Amino acid sequence: MEQYQYNDIDALQGLVSDTFGAWSQPLEITQQMINQFAELTGDTYWIHTDPEKAKTDSPFGTTIAHGFLTLVMMPKMVNTPTYEVTGYNNILNYGSDKLRFTGPVPVGSSVRMRSRVKEVTATPKGTKMVLEQHIHVVGQDERPVLIYELIMIYM
Repeated sequence: MEQYQYNDIDALQGLVSDTFGAWSQPLEITQQMINQFAELTGDTYWIHTDPEKAKTDSPFGTTIAHGFLTLVMMPKMVNTPTYEVTGYNNILNYGSDKLRFTGPVPVGSSVRMRSRVKEVTATPKGTKMVLEQHIHVVGQDERPVLIYELIMIYM
């Protein structure tokens, strides 16, 4: 695995690409996961939690995962890294520039993720890296159901 010093901006720039990396392993979205998320967050809207009503009243014919449930499952979908950033003391999750929920995730479907390094820049706080991450329902590879730009700062 290639290693990059966190403050070697020129070398890290080589990771910036328009091409996404490999797919993660698929993760099945179950009704139990959806129900646990609903209980934890208080978002118990029927389109997520009532399979019987969803069969007749939902445009999807079934319950669907919360968008934020799909987002928070990203760590479970991380792929084997192809590079390693080294030499830093801390990594700061700085937030995001973009989050879009572009399609439903039906219960029982599997999702998978892929990402790319979109940007590397030096900042007064450290090295900022922007990762663009897409989650797709398996079998629907032409369009992601979630697009997310994660910003990290290596210090």
